[in-house]
Amino acid sequence: MSHVLAEFVGTALMVYLGDSICANCTLDKTKGHNAGWIVIAAGWGFAVGLPAYLFSNFSNQFNPALTIGLAVAGKFPWAQVPGYIVAQMLGGIVGGVFVWLTYLPHWAVTEDKAAKLGIFCTAPAIRNYPANFLTEFLATATLVFSIAAMGGVKVADGMGSIVVVSALIFVLGCALGGPTGYAMNPARDLSPRIAHAILPIAGKGGSDWSYSWVPVFGPVAGGIAGALLFVLVF
Repeated sequence: MSHVLAEFVGTALMVYLGDSICANCTLDKTKGHNAGWIVIAAGWGFAVGLPAYLFSNFSNQFNPALTIGLAVAGKFPWAQVPGYIVAQMLGGIVGGVFVWLTYLPHWAVTEDKAAKLGIFCTAPAIRNYPANFLTEFLATATLVFSIAAMGGVKVADGMGSIVVVSALIFVLGCALGGPTGYAMNPARDLSPRIAHAILPIAGKGGSDWSYSWVPVFGPVAGGIAGALLFVLVF
């Protein structure tokens, strides 16, 4: 398997599992309805950690902000950045499609349009664009600095990669996810947002494009800042 294909499959798997956790906790008449934030934060941790383990023999990133940040830090070649980002974004769309298919009967019985959108992408608890941007900036800077300090995403052999990466995403979700839902990744937010827009989801509302720039540019700027901090410190 090529590195670019690994990015596509890994990102699709990450979004499929992570957004399905949100669907299970959010949609009506699911077994996990109203399971709560801790389930979402923990589930997303393992949704990121599992692909990191499965594709540990590749330069597994699954996040354009991380890819750009690692390139800035000198840990990833710039020539490979465009191909990785395209694969990540396409993988995120495919992951969103699988979420829709997995919970197909539950969309029609759920009336809350915002809740349906929130399965695919993030939205702020308080809509304040400068503050929302700052939250995504700081959260992603912390993510990229941590990953870069770990030596890229090849942080450990075997199951250690799941433990370390999952713990990092879990603590970021618990600590920094409250204001915006901690996108920290354009492929985790914009790609499934596109899937939401194009899929025939029963009873869906709009895709909130007026907010969509925040979880794209906030993470990218934060990823660059986190990488530059890594270079400065290390």
